[in-house]
Amino acid sequence: MTSGIRDKVAIIGMGCSKFGERFDCDAQDLMLEAFIEARADAGIETSEIDAAWLGHAMPELGMGPTATPASVALRLQNIPVTRVENACATGTEALRGAVYAVASGAARIALAIGVEKLKDTGFGGLPEFDFGPRASLFAPSMSAPGGFAQLAAAYGAKHQVNAADLKRAMAHVSWKSHENGAVNPKAHLRRRVDIDTIMKAPMIAAPLGLFDCCGVSDGAACAIVTTPDVAASLGKKQETVMVKALQLAVSNGVEASHSSWDGATIITTRSAAKRAYSEAGIESPRDALSLIEVHDCFSITELVTMEDLFLSEEGSAPADVLDGFYDRDGGIPCQVDGGLKCFGHPIGASGLRMAYEIYTQLLGRAGERQLSNPVLGLTHNLGGFPHENVSGIGIFGLPGV
Repeated sequence: MTSGIRDKVAIIGMGCSKFGERFDCDAQDLMLEAFIEARADAGIETSEIDAAWLGHAMPELGMGPTATPASVALRLQNIPVTRVENACATGTEALRGAVYAVASGAARIALAIGVEKLKDTGFGGLPEFDFGPRASLFAPSMSAPGGFAQLAAAYGAKHQVNAADLKRAMAHVSWKSHENGAVNPKAHLRRRVDIDTIMKAPMIAAPLGLFDCCGVSDGAACAIVTTPDVAASLGKKQETVMVKALQLAVSNGVEASHSSWDGATIITTRSAAKRAYSEAGIESPRDALSLIEVHDCFSITELVTMEDLFLSEEGSAPADVLDGFYDRDGGIPCQVDGGLKCFGHPIGASGLRMAYEIYTQLLGRAGERQLSNPVLGLTHNLGGFPHENVSGIGIFGLPGV
């Protein structure tokens, strides 16, 4: 029986670049911006890092298919550096590699960094990328908005939610994120948007309107991790965040090929969540969690995720959303930093950017957006489509929690 990694790894430093249309720099510059902040936060020298993981999902648009550009940009000391990619969960995958290296004893101090530079392409959304000939034959016209619009339709049908009520709940999801992003200096989009504007926005893929969709961005984020003993030796005992759980779940084909899936849930999110809660020793997540950062690529994704994380009862997420349970002053604040909705989605960076917000909040460093006494936070990173995907979940908490 596995013992898991609960409290075996401490985050001692994190950094996050400003997200946005960063035409003034390249991907290496973005990594350096995040790394300098993280290294200063950790209080270490670059030479103390034993291994690094780079999350970079679209090498043909960025730095190429190797990890060498990260090693060169950060002047790492000829250590092993591994590039990982797992669709939109790439940032979480990079963090998982660094955390597991420390937990196993293979590294004393490890670095996880994620980056993407997408605005240079000129596309308003994610550029096209190839999933191979099988995907082209199986779903030749699939798009991200189209796929998640089908999730909305299936959810509404399963739970008998009429279209107007579902649209209103989705609008609240987006409104809440824009309210939060407006006070975050590192967010890409910092303008508040009222509910009426969101409801009347041009349709992208019914029922998803313009403001139900996140954009793309340029950005980087990173984490430096070590053991609790090393953290204490560095004088970081009171300024660390413990990794309580890190879990990944990947589709096995059931969703796309078997009628047992109703199209209204993300199976991998439920699987990863169950394992993460078990690893972290959480029996009632709705009562235990102080805040969450989830993969709000579309407003419907965030809404459905509330049930897939077992925070809202089946069919009750729209009511919880409209009641303000996930607002910054609600029971479990969600996307306190603005989420993908306001940061955009530079694929390799998003999972680590989520962890950065949890880390910042737990240490009481969030400034104007600081919550009152948070102790335990969760990140949820989703890659792919509702019918075929990967879900990564991290749970992070203060020492002793």
